Amino acid sequence: MSAEAPHPSLPSAADVAFAQRLADAAGAAIRPHFRRLAGLDLKDDDSPVTVADRAAETAMRGLISEERPDDGVLGEEFDPVAAAGDRLWVLDPIDGTRAFVAGKPTFTTLVALVIAGRPVLGIIDQPFIGERWVGQDGGTTLNGEPITTRRGRGLAAAVISATAPEQFETAADRAAFGRVQRAAASLSWGGDGYAYGLVAAGALDVVVETGLKTFDYCAVAPVVAGAGGIVTDWTGQPLDLDSDGRIVAAGDAALHAQVLNELAG
Repeated sequence: MSAEAPHPSLPSAADVAFAQRLADAAGAAIRPHFRRLAGLDLKDDDSPVTVADRAAETAMRGLISEERPDDGVLGEEFDPVAAAGDRLWVLDPIDGTRAFVAGKPTFTTLVALVIAGRPVLGIIDQPFIGERWVGQDGGTTLNGEPITTRRGRGLAAAVISATAPEQFETAADRAAFGRVQRAAASLSWGGDGYAYGLVAAGALDVVVETGLKTFDYCAVAPVVAGAGGIVTDWTGQPLDLDSDGRIVAAGDAALHAQVLNELAG
């Protein structure tokens, strides 16, 4: 009897292999520049961008154009490419550019496959120290080994993370995050996409953020979910291409619900 074909809204083995080749190509473009930058530019929103960001995204887009020409592309550094169907690659060549320009190995390359508007495959890749998370329905691996989130820990014992205090721009957001912070055991600032990999690996319990873009969250959601965690917006809705960038990732559903309750006040 032949093997049952994968559901069309799920990634195939070929998709997973191709996504890993995209991450490989990005890493090859990034590594020569790490801790060797001659300078950086500022985008219109004053966020930094480097030659490595652009080179890595160019390398990934080149592979997609050559081998998956009907797929769409949404990346941080260049204009989107429309899809012929319902498949979209979402790319963040260097998530955590501030860490990258400071020489800190906590930046990552994020690669996501979105099918019919839903992120179904995600890669978080740290190309300098050689850590790669691959997540999808059915499981997440770190360097090829299956991993799971840390479960059964309440918020009072939880280690939480957020990228930076300035993410919480409004008084309401600062107050909401403050309630989560006060209820938790410990807070660590920093990490960007790398922090979501740590949730998947069971080292962190919660990430709470706001102001994220589509290319910031599409890859991390399948990684955390595949490891047994849950990622939603602040109202508990699943993430899609139109999510508002207010993200909660937690190791299990009970902890996630506690965080949502604190955010809601």
